[in-house]
Amino acid sequence: MQKITILLLVLFHSLLACAQVDVVALDQYFQQAQKDWNVPGLSIAVVKDGKVVLAKGYGVLEKGKTTKADENSLYAIASNTKAFVSASIGILVEEGKLHWDDPVQKYLPYFELYDPYVSKHTTVRDLLCHRVGLGTFSGDALWYKTNYSAEEVAKRVKYLPQAYEFRAGYGYTNLMFIAAGEVIRAASGQPWDVFVKERIFKPLGMERSQTSTSALGNLSNVAIPHKSIYGPSEPIPYAGWDNMGAAGGIISSVSDMAKWMNLQLNQGKFEGKTIFSAQTQEIFWTMHNSNRVSAAQKQRYIQRHFSGYALGWGIADYAGRVVISHSGGYDGMYSQVMLVPEEKLGIVVLTNSMTGISPNLCQYTVDRYLKLPLKDWSKEGLSGELEHQAERRKIVETRKIAQVKNTSPSLAPSALVGKYHDPLYGTLEVKIGANNQLELHFPHGPQLDATLKHWHYDTYEIQWKENHAWYDFGTLQFVTDNNRKVIGIEFDVPNEDIFFEEIHAKKL
Repeated sequence: MQKITILLLVLFHSLLACAQVDVVALDQYFQQAQKDWNVPGLSIAVVKDGKVVLAKGYGVLEKGKTTKADENSLYAIASNTKAFVSASIGILVEEGKLHWDDPVQKYLPYFELYDPYVSKHTTVRDLLCHRVGLGTFSGDALWYKTNYSAEEVAKRVKYLPQAYEFRAGYGYTNLMFIAAGEVIRAASGQPWDVFVKERIFKPLGMERSQTSTSALGNLSNVAIPHKSIYGPSEPIPYAGWDNMGAAGGIISSVSDMAKWMNLQLNQGKFEGKTIFSAQTQEIFWTMHNSNRVSAAQKQRYIQRHFSGYALGWGIADYAGRVVISHSGGYDGMYSQVMLVPEEKLGIVVLTNSMTGISPNLCQYTVDRYLKLPLKDWSKEGLSGELEHQAERRKIVETRKIAQVKNTSPSLAPSALVGKYHDPLYGTLEVKIGANNQLELHFPHGPQLDATLKHWHYDTYEIQWKENHAWYDFGTLQFVTDNNRKVIGIEFDVPNEDIFFEEIHAKKL
């Protein structure tokens, strides 16, 4: 009898905790935010004390269509994949198949960075916390819409420049998680995606989750990406991210992600199954790389004292609690996962737009559960988003204004034609196509092919043959020596992620 009474009391307090927040009001707030931000569609799940208290979609799967988003709609979660990769590494550590501080070269003998000492001493742990010395997003042009395999991408990392001292700074690098995926393959005998499906998706019942866009053709209820970095949303096709899948390739629904969040909030256990131990999770959530907390951040986030990166997760404090979170950015889709372990609270927001709505809705939800003073995070975030979009447009417009009108190229097209080679990226080709139009060809990424239209002097506008999510305008300059012989090409493609400027191709 006493045990039954205790169980009833526990159940009562659990239900009371969930009831403390008006979920209907949350639902209305999310609905209004989707309209205010003019986001085509999004889906949200909130878990509390092991229960899913809300799982719902808002808006539509594709702009101009009528099919509604719901809790089972699939979206690319992008860099929220990184926590799955860290979890996979943790599982392998528990099985004794590798160790956190093993040198990467033990599993990938070809692995090299900018310095022999760093190459030799970079560990599996280092791959997962952005401290190897590479700049943020440096090298993303290596994998973006190229046919390089994950292994080939990892082999070319050695050509990237050092941005800061080894283990003495922060540079968010997708390439190291690509390498981590290859470590999983070497240690387990399975590709990272197969490992994740068998060891995480299957036991959690994440039945709709996928690891490649190639699987989406046979599925229904799939959200369509939208390009929206400059403002109004425009539907675009899915981009293949298979070669960088370990850094951002998972596609999931909020219903499935709710299970993932409850696994995390229950220290590696889910419905009686242990996926990884509580001790291993402590390692996932231990800060390995600290960030400076600015005055603006302290003002924006209540009682913010520290911020940094753990292993596949961001970590910070907020109003006296530790917050574990991560964002994701895919071509046409942004997402956010936010966990407050002490409250057993988790929120996931998946969207089919490239706007910052997700973290603001997560933060608003956290505030409601912590009973903090009411703050309209959506309104404040939307103001910042519009400013950011304006800044992006201004960067492009500044380049367009700088165009010198009525100039002519000093070099004949025949002098520009040929192959150009960059050790990092490989070979590019300039050729003359239909109607005597100069064309830029990417042998390793034909989706990036473009025509070249004279801009000014010996600089040409890159007119992409396909629509790309992160950028549109760009120019290509032909570089000459003192004798007017073409010796190379240099890019200027303004955007925040895919740095064509890292390609310095010399004419062969």
